[in-house]
Amino acid sequence: MAGKYKLSSNFIKSAPPGKYGDGAGLWCVKRKDGGGQWVLRVQMNGKRREMGLGSLSTVSLKQARDKADEYRAMAHDGIDPIVERKIQKKTLKQTDKKLETIALDAFESRKAELKGDGKNGRWFSPLKLHVLPKLGKMQVDDIDSTCIRDALLPIWHTKADTARKAMNRLNIVLYHAEALGLDINVDATRKAKILLGKQNHTVKNIPAMPWSDVPAFYQSLDELTVTHLALRLLILTGVRSLPLRYMRSEEIEDNIWTIPAENMKGLKGKTKAFRVPLSTEAMAVVDLAKSFARDGFLLSAVRKGVISDATMSRHMERRGLVERPHGFRSSLRTWIADVTDAPHEVAEEVISHKTDTLVARTYRRTDYLEMRRNIMEKWAQFVTGTKFTETIRIR
Repeated sequence: MAGKYKLSSNFIKSAPPGKYGDGAGLWCVKRKDGGGQWVLRVQMNGKRREMGLGSLSTVSLKQARDKADEYRAMAHDGIDPIVERKIQKKTLKQTDKKLETIALDAFESRKAELKGDGKNGRWFSPLKLHVLPKLGKMQVDDIDSTCIRDALLPIWHTKADTARKAMNRLNIVLYHAEALGLDINVDATRKAKILLGKQNHTVKNIPAMPWSDVPAFYQSLDELTVTHLALRLLILTGVRSLPLRYMRSEEIEDNIWTIPAENMKGLKGKTKAFRVPLSTEAMAVVDLAKSFARDGFLLSAVRKGVISDATMSRHMERRGLVERPHGFRSSLRTWIADVTDAPHEVAEEVISHKTDTLVARTYRRTDYLEMRRNIMEKWAQFVTGTKFTETIRIR
């Protein structure tokens, strides 16, 4: 067919956000966060239909073309490919009722509400690591509270948070199975919690470096490597690691970095973009990071993708430190409390913590950008070597 195969794999990897046609109705749709999906447009009875063919991270260009050819052929024969796919999925679900199959289907159905379409696998990880190895081959309608209890007992107290997440994910999977029309004991997880008993795990805060020690550590990050630059920016901005790792040049304008809503902590659809004022030092680090940019990301990994949390953590471990990268948010927040006269709500806004009630936040239509700019400039001066002996006025 004329006009097909206009795209290449290399172009798809490096293309900026937008829609790109491969020809004959196959489209590559890329988002600002670097993810995206394949969309096929077909004509049925004179009307255009659109169907998703999967995400760019899991479906290659060749696979997308093969799927497109298959569904175009159906449409040419008068078969609605969207309806046919639903029938195929229903048949699969009726013949394969193993927990691992249902769990993957539940994950796929939830990807749209997960950040980055769940491409990092964090939602699925507790199931994959702690439930499916023991229960994955079981028929989902055979799973009861005792099975769940036995699967999660080894981590119920020692890895309490992970166990809780695994239980919650499994509960969602069971309800998903019920929605598919299977005869499921959806009360199994509640009863399993009763059998397991109350968790006795004590929550430990992430170790944070005392703010007085941060300048020495910052000044030791003197190598022109992605790891050193990432840690420097993490310290200077006070953000969480995810938005930093997915930082893009086009998000920065006039010394303000606007983090997209999908990269902020919280459920997709319930977060909003967050503005971070960048100090003079932070802008200098950003300029250095541009030489490492790849696929639109400033802090790219050596092989592919972006730098990981583990990369920064391992660097601190090799230095013999017990503190972790996320702890620098606490270092900054404590420094603000100890050294500045910044109001509580401004200090919390620096690290994007929600304060007050939803009603109060609705009426308070400011993010204290200029006050935060002053704070972050003073913080940068401090970590780069300037000492302060008295309270810094921010108001």
